Amino acid sequence: MKAKIAVLAGDGIGPEIIQEALKVTKAIENKFGHSFTYTEAITGAAAIDAVGDPYPEETHKVCMESDAVLFGAVGHPKFDNDPSASVRPEQGLLRMRKQLGLFANLRPVETFPSLLHKSPLRQDLVDGANFLCIRELTGGIYFGEKGRKDNGNTAFDNCVYTREEIERIVTLAYEYAMKRNKKLTVVDKANVLETSRLWRQIAQEIEPKYPEVETQYMFVDNAAMQIIQWPKNFDVMVTENMFGDILTDEASVITGSLGLLPSASVGLHTSVFEPIHGSYPQATGKNIANPIATILSAAMMFEYAFKLNKEADLIREAVLKSLDSGVVTEDISKENPKSTSDVGDWITQYIANA
Repeated sequence: MKAKIAVLAGDGIGPEIIQEALKVTKAIENKFGHSFTYTEAITGAAAIDAVGDPYPEETHKVCMESDAVLFGAVGHPKFDNDPSASVRPEQGLLRMRKQLGLFANLRPVETFPSLLHKSPLRQDLVDGANFLCIRELTGGIYFGEKGRKDNGNTAFDNCVYTREEIERIVTLAYEYAMKRNKKLTVVDKANVLETSRLWRQIAQEIEPKYPEVETQYMFVDNAAMQIIQWPKNFDVMVTENMFGDILTDEASVITGSLGLLPSASVGLHTSVFEPIHGSYPQATGKNIANPIATILSAAMMFEYAFKLNKEADLIREAVLKSLDSGVVTEDISKENPKSTSDVGDWITQYIANA
């Protein structure tokens, strides 16, 4: 097949991990006879430094004209440590999601047999854990009206959700539950928040349309505990934007490293595939960052954007073999750790020889 891929490396370790994902993508391209066009574009702090905008119009144009976006990470300490900064790298990420209509973030949480001992949880709790977190991405408190009053001494952030926003994400969650183990957990705070009560009301209206799916409703604080206590009890989880942001980062540690988990943001226009971790500025340029989450994000790109499951499965097989063989970066093993590029090269070579 032919496809156009937008490449947004971003900040920090973004260019390094994207480089390895591109090696793997090109290996798949060559092995299966595909033809991909790669177009690079700037975003985040790099874009602010270059043109003063974290998501320039030219970058948006590249994304809209592509079939998929392979994304690194955004963020820089000079913005993190400046509360008065009027323009921030993360604003570009939020605007990209909004302008591309990416209303759903899909984050699979899956343990790896050879790394069970790296999880902070007991092995018997995490062995076999495999669930999908679906986070609403374009509504809620991150996009609500915000500001300050009383001479700057009072701040507010409004959380707003519409019926349409909730219906489409909950329906999507039920569709994924039907493809998996037919169990859906709807996470909210309906005992306190009016937006959560609307979430629960609409979810209960949709529930009868999927009688095969076992639906459970869970308050977010209880969900945070249950993820740690009984991670194997979840199959598909759906929740609003901020709750999903927090819960998915919590769930990510189950695997033993933040550097292992990919994500896909899907919706109305071009889908974006990115690791769930940040820009990790402390590791920039050191060739030590774990590229596996980004490589697995490329696998999700093949599966979700291109519908090429065989190609996606080969990437995942290569990643599993690299983990089993101890070809890992220092976040996973301090004993004889491999570099970012070493891991990418090993996985690329495995695909070429498969």
